[in-house]
Amino acid sequence: MTTLTARRVRSLLPCLAVTVSGVVVAYLTSMAIPIFSALTAAVILGVIAGSLPVLSEPTRQAIAKLTKRLLRAGVVLLGLQLALPAVLGLGAGTLLAVVLTVAITFLGTIGIGRLIGVPRGLAMLVATGFSICGASAIAAMEGVVEREDSDVATAVALVTFYGGLAIAVVPLAGEWLGLNGLRLGSWAGMSVHEVAQVVAAATPAGAAAVAVAVVVKLSRVVLLAPMVALVSINERRRRPVTEGKRAPLVPLFVLGFLAMVVLRSTGILPGAVLDVAKTVCTLLLAGALFGLGCAVRIGKLVRTGGRALLLGLLSTLLVGTTAFGLLALLA
Repeated sequence: MTTLTARRVRSLLPCLAVTVSGVVVAYLTSMAIPIFSALTAAVILGVIAGSLPVLSEPTRQAIAKLTKRLLRAGVVLLGLQLALPAVLGLGAGTLLAVVLTVAITFLGTIGIGRLIGVPRGLAMLVATGFSICGASAIAAMEGVVEREDSDVATAVALVTFYGGLAIAVVPLAGEWLGLNGLRLGSWAGMSVHEVAQVVAAATPAGAAAVAVAVVVKLSRVVLLAPMVALVSINERRRRPVTEGKRAPLVPLFVLGFLAMVVLRSTGILPGAVLDVAKTVCTLLLAGALFGLGCAVRIGKLVRTGGRALLLGLLSTLLVGTTAFGLLALLA
């Protein structure tokens, strides 16, 4: 048994070394360029590493297995970033606006993808990332839908591109529309894709706007678990049983995510623990997205370009206008 364990450890060393290296570079990149998240950098580095003839096939397979474990652990820890009392403090009107915006954006993006001929798997990932929380949501959803590996990289690239544009557009549009700081913060939190992008978009309106934007954004993240669970149930019904067993109704990592939300909401965890958990969560998800990127082939990624860009544009316009209208109506 000891010999077998030692062999397994030795077989994992190359994939661990590659993955850790990718995560370190991605994390350093995010520290140097804060609006460029570690998750985005990780998937780009993974695509580059996977497209170059530097990884052996056994290493690729080992990275693929490691990716699944990192992904699920990262999503579970993501729950520690959500405190329900802070979310509930937004008020019924704002929370209803958040729920409706997420639902309309998710279903609308899938419908748009169908109309313009985007593959279903890619449309589902884009819909999740744009309606919930960018790359983290894409990483959580990719495990329950049928998709190509290139779809994950494309969806993350779209989140990065259009979220980056929103950093400049949202403050300018808010000023033109006459929004005060708190209203602009709420709009940024409901419509911009990544948490870092939300902070950057709300910063010109002041610290109070940033605080509101982050809480509103995290209220969208709360909806990640029910959305993944509902999609998982739907996918379970769609897919025939081919191997004598079916996937669980609700993935175990989703239940873990919910348990961490409850734990965070009790207030018993000290700030230092939460800070460490946030960093570990980022590193785990970065490792997972690096691994997903390693399975991508550039040629297939490029061929999806035009329609994917159009889908990202229309989805961004959908979430922005829906959030603005519902805030004006309900909040």
